[in-house]
Amino acid sequence: MYQLIRYICCFVLGASVALSLSISSSEQTPPKSIYYDADYPLLVDVIDTIETYYMDKVDRKSLINAAIKGVFDKLDPYSGFLSEDGYQALNNANRGEYFGFGFEVATDDGQITIVTPFKNSPAERAGIEAGDKIIKFNDTQVDETNFQSVLTEIRFHSTHNFAINLTLKKTNSHQEALLTLEPDFVYIQSIESQIIDGDIGYIHLTSFQEDATDAIVKQAKEWQNIALKGIILDVRNNPGGLLEQAISIADLFLEKGKIVSTNGRFFDANEVYYASNQSIFTNIPMAVLINKGSASASEVLAAALQENHRATLVGETSFGKGTVQSIIPMLGHSTAVKLTIANYSTPNGNYINEKGIDPDIEIAISSVTDLTNMPIIDSENVLENSYDQQVASAIAWIDGR
Repeated sequence: MYQLIRYICCFVLGASVALSLSISSSEQTPPKSIYYDADYPLLVDVIDTIETYYMDKVDRKSLINAAIKGVFDKLDPYSGFLSEDGYQALNNANRGEYFGFGFEVATDDGQITIVTPFKNSPAERAGIEAGDKIIKFNDTQVDETNFQSVLTEIRFHSTHNFAINLTLKKTNSHQEALLTLEPDFVYIQSIESQIIDGDIGYIHLTSFQEDATDAIVKQAKEWQNIALKGIILDVRNNPGGLLEQAISIADLFLEKGKIVSTNGRFFDANEVYYASNQSIFTNIPMAVLINKGSASASEVLAAALQENHRATLVGETSFGKGTVQSIIPMLGHSTAVKLTIANYSTPNGNYINEKGIDPDIEIAISSVTDLTNMPIIDSENVLENSYDQQVASAIAWIDGR
């Protein structure tokens, strides 16, 4: 009878055990709700009554899951309950590997929009692109009344190794495409890098996972004896990840200045992060490539470098995800809550949620996720076999400096 109370209480007490997906948190227990005595026993009573008297037998766990789902239906699309499998999958993804379909999504006006497909994933192999919208899932039309349920079903099919059928409205042609995806292991390297055009360092930052900062530091050491003319940092189609990694990477490139501010209801959600005085690749021009698939931590990094006048942004307006999520483990369970705990603002105090970051040099490219365009790594010449206008523009800007 008290099992549901424990579930719901975890939502209220969760902030005290938040992990550092986004901000570091000290233990802090929120005050007991004034509605505690009235509301929680009522909810338990409702479930007990249904379990006892409903004409068909209903599993209690199903009722509890339905109650939890109802809670998150009232919140933003980035918050959700993580089952044991989902929690483990997220932890694996932060380490650069997971089993699934290989695309990141967000919701916009009741539609599910692809933020990015991951490289070498089932989604990329099927031709899914940033900006595509899922309009039908397994013959079910997707709209504002069911998109949360559809996202839950996609996660269920992923964790149980079931194929899915998606009907997409393509971002460029607006034509519909029917695709079948089967889940697979997706391995994500945090960076890919190369010297291009003879003396320009190119770093494609694919994910803000646990080793991202270390990977860039390692690459900088390998290039320390090369007289670089410039640096290109590519965060196109990077949907984000660990905010702490975005902050530490920004700190690598900045000698001073504000990186990002977060603002939330509880004390530890309010932080201001500043750069230290040590940096890499100093005194050489830097260009950052962004597009509509650059989201969340990518936007934190891009805005920090742009507004501190360290880098010029080249490409397209970014996705526009200006909220911070924290992973809060549920006490006594192997599950967790992914909860939006704060908004973030850029160094100049700008909120970019649903707006995105505008590039300094706007270069729009269709099908930026096409294999002929990304990633731009060619052993002979970056422009010889796979022309990329955004990379070419960044090279031209560096040459002009």
